[in-house]
Amino acid sequence: MRSDIAKKGIARAPHRSLMKAAGFTDAEIERPLVGIANSANELIPGHIHLDRIAEAVKAGVYAAGGTPMEFSTIGVCDGIAMNHTGMHYSLASREVIADSIEITATAHPFDAIVMVPNCDKIVPGMLMAAARLNIPCIVISGGPMLAGRHPEDKEKKTDLVSVFEAVGAARSGKITESRLAEVENTACPTCGSCAGMFTANSMNCLTEAIGMGLPGNGTVPAPFSERIRLAKQAGGAVMNLFRNELTPDRILTDRAFRNALAVDMALGCSTNTVLHLKAIAHEANVDIALDRINEVSGKTPHLCSLSPAGPHRIEDLHAAGGIPAVMKTLDGMGLMDTECLTVTGQAVGENLKDVQVKDPSVIRPAENPYHEQGGLAVLFGNLAEDGCVVKQSAVVKTMLRHKGPARVFNSEEDATEAIMNNQIQKGDVVVIRYEGPAGGPGMREMLTPTSAIAGMGLDDSVALITDGRFSGGTKGASIGHISPEAFHGGLLAAVEENDEIVIDIPGRTLTLNLDRGEIENRFSGWRKPEPKIRKGYMAKYAERVTSAGEGAVFKG
Repeated sequence: MRSDIAKKGIARAPHRSLMKAAGFTDAEIERPLVGIANSANELIPGHIHLDRIAEAVKAGVYAAGGTPMEFSTIGVCDGIAMNHTGMHYSLASREVIADSIEITATAHPFDAIVMVPNCDKIVPGMLMAAARLNIPCIVISGGPMLAGRHPEDKEKKTDLVSVFEAVGAARSGKITESRLAEVENTACPTCGSCAGMFTANSMNCLTEAIGMGLPGNGTVPAPFSERIRLAKQAGGAVMNLFRNELTPDRILTDRAFRNALAVDMALGCSTNTVLHLKAIAHEANVDIALDRINEVSGKTPHLCSLSPAGPHRIEDLHAAGGIPAVMKTLDGMGLMDTECLTVTGQAVGENLKDVQVKDPSVIRPAENPYHEQGGLAVLFGNLAEDGCVVKQSAVVKTMLRHKGPARVFNSEEDATEAIMNNQIQKGDVVVIRYEGPAGGPGMREMLTPTSAIAGMGLDDSVALITDGRFSGGTKGASIGHISPEAFHGGLLAAVEENDEIVIDIPGRTLTLNLDRGEIENRFSGWRKPEPKIRKGYMAKYAERVTSAGEGAVFKG
């Protein structure tokens, strides 16, 4: 066993003595040691219940003959970190999480490991660590939050984005502050990751699709007892992985990433999945070129209309059959590689053998999709030579092609203030720059300005482009991850007020209408801005991080 290097033989008597000081018996020490990476805390609604999940996992591990050893990781709630200094640290926490798990699982050489995450950066950070460590591993998330109910219409479901959009509506006088408070008080009614197909639920669903989570990992609601049972099953399953020496490198293959991308497109997942899948693939020594996303999107229909793009929530997807039912539909179109191995110990095809779609209004059949193409698109052009990303399934048809004058802002705060003060007109293209991985630093999410645009009724006439990124809760013509970023001399740095910007999502292009001579003239006077954060982790992060087009991973 891998753990023998820390527990076997005469020379390891001091090591065993320390384990006994922690309460472990000789019999427990002799068993396979299974790390339980638990990201529970009292800060994040998606994580406040993870101690219960971890306890269930430990019960499953112990019953199956292993000794569970729990340890902690950090976590950031993107919603609470939104639109202030804290958001600089959100994406950057992903690398800390991966590094901390690598450190713990190497210093305490586990024979297997169970990851217990739930929210945005924690899920990909743990998957990156799983690929890096390459010991038997399974992920069991905390599950999604149940949807709220609208204070006026109890048949209408609400979620976190409903609150952000209500802020824009209140600022524009469309609703009262008392109605805003009612939405605030009812939109997030339970523990769990926010109820729409936002980044956390996107990544939990893709963890299942790629084979690293049991069926149900992405969709069983957090408050359901079914989630506790699933956690116990995950504890037993990781022991099977250990006994069969089934490691992540046999699961996280090029073909498995293609499966995940197809499910991503069918669900209409967050644009952040592009960053995270590329980062996980990087750790797994798999290359996902941005062109492949367009290739898969072009072949994969958009089958589910989940918030923020549509009326359904994750609880509805679960009732309809969940991720297995989506995969079954895609398999019927020849879009699933059914031979890929999964943490069930079986291939995808075996997992899907008895699966059926239970509600075709939530998971549409292949012949009646919401859109013929998948949820995401990658655009290229002089403004994004290395690519940028848009959730095309959340863009109204009239904005798929758009031409308009640039309204230029050098920070999210400046843009948000202009939007809230009614300074943005129909037809404008809001440009937010110096918010990329290095320039931000940390590539902040832009849910506040995009929700304000939607809440003020401008999402059918105003576009927003940025080298930052968006929450999975974003809808509208919001184009992010522009690479190269402005801080590194991307063309975004040269855009001036009222320049004409042309967006062609079906044509996959993003263009600044400016001749080469004028571009060269503007750059002759351009100087890289001073770093916004000069000390601590984010200063080091800015020096090491690569572009969004490369997954915002560390150099070297």
